[in-house]
Amino acid sequence: MDIAVFKQKPVLGILRGIPAALIEPLIETVVSAGLETLEITMNTPGAAELIRKAKKVSAKPLVLGAGTVLTQQELESALDSGASFIVLPVLVREIVEYCVKKKIPVFPGALTPQEIYQAHLLGATIVKVFPAKFFGPAYFRQIRGPFNTIGLLACGGVTPDNLKAGLC
Repeated sequence: MDIAVFKQKPVLGILRGIPAALIEPLIETVVSAGLETLEITMNTPGAAELIRKAKKVSAKPLVLGAGTVLTQQELESALDSGASFIVLPVLVREIVEYCVKKKIPVFPGALTPQEIYQAHLLGATIVKVFPAKFFGPAYFRQIRGPFNTIGLLACGGVTPDNLKAGLC
């Protein structure tokens, strides 16, 4: 995954609980709508196979990652399926350290300033701030003050309205 490209268009689509029969038309739809980065959550039944299938379906470039990765087993399954990046809902030190060591982009979840900074210290590519909707744009403006060099990704309840208000 080219992080520079992602930072130019920092929108990450999340697919959770998608039936296997819908993956092909769904991928075609999101790609034709201009989405270039997508995560399939590992708590979706058959997630690894969905990642494999989605990688084959897209006619246009699509960067696919695995989300909701919480265990080493899920990490291994995600990487074996061809996931280009890893997203966690929380900070799991062992997973972040493994990804950093192997140069796999990793977006651990955090909410508080302490969690955000810990994720950064461990080498997170970008820190996923989750759940973003409960704190809103004012929280992100405050967090960016001391953490202006840390890449942040708002996740959970992101809407066109709160995007315009400065959530991300």
